Amino acid sequence: MFLIQCLLQKHAKMNKIVLLVHGGAGPDSKFIKENIAAYNEGLEEALNAGYTILEAGGSALDAVEAAVNYLEDNEIFNAGRGSALNEKAEVEMDASIMNGKDQSLGAVAIVKNVKNPVTLARAVMEKSKHTYMGGAGAKAFAESINLEMRPEEYFITDHALEQLQEAKEENGEELEVAGIKQRSHGTVGAVALDKDGNLAAATSTGGIENKMEGRIADSSMTGIGSYANNKTCAVSGTGDGEYLMQNVMAFHISALMEYKGLPLKEACSYLMHEKLKDVKGDMGIIALDAKGNFAMEYNSARMHRGWKTSDGEHGVKIYE
Repeated sequence: MFLIQCLLQKHAKMNKIVLLVHGGAGPDSKFIKENIAAYNEGLEEALNAGYTILEAGGSALDAVEAAVNYLEDNEIFNAGRGSALNEKAEVEMDASIMNGKDQSLGAVAIVKNVKNPVTLARAVMEKSKHTYMGGAGAKAFAESINLEMRPEEYFITDHALEQLQEAKEENGEELEVAGIKQRSHGTVGAVALDKDGNLAAATSTGGIENKMEGRIADSSMTGIGSYANNKTCAVSGTGDGEYLMQNVMAFHISALMEYKGLPLKEACSYLMHEKLKDVKGDMGIIALDAKGNFAMEYNSARMHRGWKTSDGEHGVKIYE
């Protein structure tokens, strides 16, 4: 009996748990510098929300949803309550989630009034016959399953209004006039590894300020904003969405691992700093494999990021 217990304990110790989160990659700003403490605290709280679930034996899927939920509820991040505003000063949100165990997935785009878009994405995956829904239909589905809804004013923050005003001023526009200049504003995401060796990824965003009505972000796209496969890795992407879309960023890393046999960190570094070294846009990724190896790569001035593992690795950072 003692020998069996020792073997079980040894096996349990081999089951590493890991959670990574990000709060967006892109250019630096005065607002970020003035709110470093709040950003770091937010990343730490998101880690706590998800890691507590992993530590209690919960699933990677539950952990990434919880971490992203926290970031969606924290108005300092560009997702959920702090979402960027489109050209009409309205909020349109995008999110996705994926389970590495069976590669089931759910995604939503151009969502309004839903408090936690990533939870809606998971509901699409588990409670509908579809994998991707958008607009009024996604909102109606959310209401039909009694997800939490909020009025428009809940999502519109002073900072989002200031960002929109700045973007329009750069275009020589008034606040009520549509513009087309777009700048990276941020995204939130998480990847996790649970005690059973399963991976999951989730990503959520309010998009970019002053975007055209109906613009869909990479965050809602499987293989770009989120990807998870127990055989390779879990990835959440952030940055200039159009560039992430062009290069199918999240799946690209998985493909480098599966088809070329590259280790996770090497795959991430190669993609970001060699393959895409001439891309002028801001890009960032957090990635994790089934052995608990992880990578956080970006080519921008900053990427809000945090990590916590059962091996005792733990931290949050914004800059290099």
